[in-house]
Amino acid sequence: MIAGKILIIDDEAFITKSLGRHLDKEGCEVFTAESGEGGIEIFKTDSPDIVLLDLNMPGMGGIDTLRELRKLNNDAIVIIITAHGDIETAVSAIKLGAYDFVEKPFELDRITVVIGKALETAHLKREVNYLREEKYDTYNFHNIVGESSGMKESITLAKKVASSDANTILIQGESGTGKSLMARAIHYNSPRASEPFVEVTCTAIPEALIESELFGHERGAFTDAKAAKKGLFEFAGGGTIYLDEIGDIKMSTQAKLLRALEEKTFKRVGGLRDIKVNVRIIATTNKADLENAVREGLFRADLYYRLKVLPIYILPLRERKEDIIPLAMHHIERFNKEFNKNISGISPEAHQLLLNYSWHGNARELRNVIERIFILENTDIIRAEHLPPEVLSYTTEASPGNGSFDLPTHGLSLKDVERKLISQALEKVEGNQTKASKLLGISRDALRYKMQKFGLLQS
Repeated sequence: MIAGKILIIDDEAFITKSLGRHLDKEGCEVFTAESGEGGIEIFKTDSPDIVLLDLNMPGMGGIDTLRELRKLNNDAIVIIITAHGDIETAVSAIKLGAYDFVEKPFELDRITVVIGKALETAHLKREVNYLREEKYDTYNFHNIVGESSGMKESITLAKKVASSDANTILIQGESGTGKSLMARAIHYNSPRASEPFVEVTCTAIPEALIESELFGHERGAFTDAKAAKKGLFEFAGGGTIYLDEIGDIKMSTQAKLLRALEEKTFKRVGGLRDIKVNVRIIATTNKADLENAVREGLFRADLYYRLKVLPIYILPLRERKEDIIPLAMHHIERFNKEFNKNISGISPEAHQLLLNYSWHGNARELRNVIERIFILENTDIIRAEHLPPEVLSYTTEASPGNGSFDLPTHGLSLKDVERKLISQALEKVEGNQTKASKLLGISRDALRYKMQKFGLLQS
């Protein structure tokens, strides 16, 4: 039997002593109380794993004591000791949250088995709670680093969405920008946090199998379907299903997905019965423009607009330079713990090189660069010579006369310059956003974000 802390609450001294001696031999730490009031005080100070509670005691009875214990700790594991013929009261105790009951007179072997199973349950509960708390901490919004106005706006929107009843969220951004971290932060900071988070990488599942994986199948639905199988939507019941790269789902599956979103029901492959489902769908895509896929007939317009009720866009790292150094320092702090090192910061030269680099792999590429330094270098500060060749040799390309100018001595407003450049680009291409984004070297979604920021969408 697993060793644990056991509290015995019983007004019969013979039972507390004999049972206490037996459990002590089994390796348990035993506490005893002769009343409900005394048992509650011990419970407060010693936090036992299991409580053995007699139902019939003078003063505070077993049922009232059980209620108080559950108020103190809703996960408290309480085993009821009841006299023969008092089964109805014991069943009432089970309904109030008691783990199990044993009848007097009981055999020590029988109660040892019940306590052993209860201790296993207690240890599993602790482990689950620990892992859950670890996930809550890992995927807290404070771990999403963002000093730029664009990232702060995305985080603020994600926090609002997390606490809402919204069941569809679309996160867009280039590969490596942190869409997965944002999706998990939304789930683990929502009312659904204690329910499953099921991740589906749409590109990793063969096209012929994705419908069966998402919605399950009935026996005989196809050649190898020898038994019925639940789909990932059923496994995610009450929680969140995260569809990574949703733009790669085939059209027939998109239709079924739309029905699941709108009617909260679906049928398994080969099935006739409607299955109700309550899930939040967080979809992500690194496609620069999902609207183009809609126009080209590769993605259903009705599904796209159903998903886009609450869109969150994460800008590429090269368009939010303010986040590069804070992100690097975040990873330095993390890897110091992981690799047991003490790198304190970044030299001015390395600092500038990191800011100059384009980071086409975004935050993921920056993390990999920092991790590489921790693995290969023995240093207390990150210097230029520690950076990989592509960062050291990178130079910003600019056409003569287009990208260079002298800063006036009186200074200027960067926001005004950005607004004017966007206005000029739109004028040159007669308002065509796709062409304007190419002129500016940014994605169309990034352009729309900046147009909205500067009030240019109506113009």
